[in-house]
Amino acid sequence: MALWTVPPGLCRGRYHRTMTAQVTSRGNPAYQRLRRLAHDPRARAREGRSLLEGTHLIEAWLQRGLAIERLVIDGQATGAPEISRLLARAGAQPTLLLPAALMAGLSTLESPAPVMAEIVPRPGSFASAHGEDAVLLDAVQDPGNVGAILRTAAAAGVPHVVAGPGTAALWSPKVLRAAMGAHALLNLVGVEDLAQAIVALGVPAVGTSSHASLRLHAVQLPAPCAWVFGHEGRGLSDQVQAVLAMRVAIDQEPGVESLNVAAAAAVCLFESRRQRTLAGARATRALAQPGAQP
Repeated sequence: MALWTVPPGLCRGRYHRTMTAQVTSRGNPAYQRLRRLAHDPRARAREGRSLLEGTHLIEAWLQRGLAIERLVIDGQATGAPEISRLLARAGAQPTLLLPAALMAGLSTLESPAPVMAEIVPRPGSFASAHGEDAVLLDAVQDPGNVGAILRTAAAAGVPHVVAGPGTAALWSPKVLRAAMGAHALLNLVGVEDLAQAIVALGVPAVGTSSHASLRLHAVQLPAPCAWVFGHEGRGLSDQVQAVLAMRVAIDQEPGVESLNVAAAAAVCLFESRRQRTLAGARATRALAQPGAQP
């Protein structure tokens, strides 16, 4: 049963404007709906909703001016300083208070966070990615890898990520957690035909392969560039490889297994960034020379 009340920890300042429900039963419809959002990809797709878990992710979302639909809080944590700060930042929000056991039923963590937020994923635009730097994912299945690649893309200044079939859902709670707030910075798009999407982007596409003759550190990478990263086991599909402008290998010690896809993505994206930084510095120095023309 849901009891509509405002607990003492939420009565101060502007918190009194918050509609708060206290749920104690696993059979409560609102709780059952949240469980589906937490654990069922079909429910997330059907409702167009997902869940952020933990104060860090929620604060990163709010810092970008993005809205949350509902807060879900461990009822015993309402007086914690980090929860108070989050409530102050979020302002008046529908809030669901749960006992710790019910919070654990929503969490994908071994140690559940004391707060979650229901959000509407930002709509992506494939057209916005045309002619710009992008990362494309060819059936990268592990949510941790996908989230780490999103985080790396944001850190390297790559604004667009395009996911092909077989890739872990970009807005799943596990990917959101692994990306550590990168979702608020990126244009995220899913497509049905990745090879066709690569062609439509209109920029050279580069993939990695341990069998490639070109070495990453020794080649001039295109700018802008579409980096394509493949399945953890089989790599890039034949269809995707057929539309690449270049394949490169990451230099590493012989006899060692190739890098995890998320680690490989970090090496590649920051090599692109390094090359452009150096090119920009050279151009700046050249313009500073006497008689140089802009």
